[in-house]
Amino acid sequence: MIVEHGIRDYGQAKRKAAEQFRVGGASALPSNAEIESRVLEHQRLFEPKLQEQRLRMLRLMAADIMEILSSFNPRLTGSVLRGTAAINSGIELHLFCDTPESVATALKKNRLVFRDYSHRYRFKGSQWILVPGFKFQINGEEICILVFPELGIRQAPLSPVDQRPMKRVSRERLLALFE
Repeated sequence: MIVEHGIRDYGQAKRKAAEQFRVGGASALPSNAEIESRVLEHQRLFEPKLQEQRLRMLRLMAADIMEILSSFNPRLTGSVLRGTAAINSGIELHLFCDTPESVATALKKNRLVFRDYSHRYRFKGSQWILVPGFKFQINGEEICILVFPELGIRQAPLSPVDQRPMKRVSRERLLALFE
């Protein structure tokens, strides 16, 4: 469902699969880490070249956007960084600025048409925080920018995959992945 139907949320994919196969109880469902492992395995088996090309294109696009928004210390995260980006996977960037309006101004300055967006993240200690951001498209690819406070660069939200702090990389580290 994640690879073939573009469902981004592992929980939603689990619920749909449970409904489709009439499986009850959360204990019968795989963990998010198991799902991600199978997504990677599927991509390697059935579409290795396509996946490699798509990942390269999305990472290059992310690097370009990160350059434009460099004053906000952008970090790439999510499926594009982990290498599991599927058909409808977007680019997820974390920016660090105490005023999201400053990011909106930078997006307007670069003639990007965006809409407001927010996402709930869980942090250490089970604390959930709604993080403001923006969504826009470039060449049909969705870009999600989330704006954390400047000090938020020091504490990453927990990954929905393994419940550990999300991996985030700077533009420089992203470009190093190509080498």
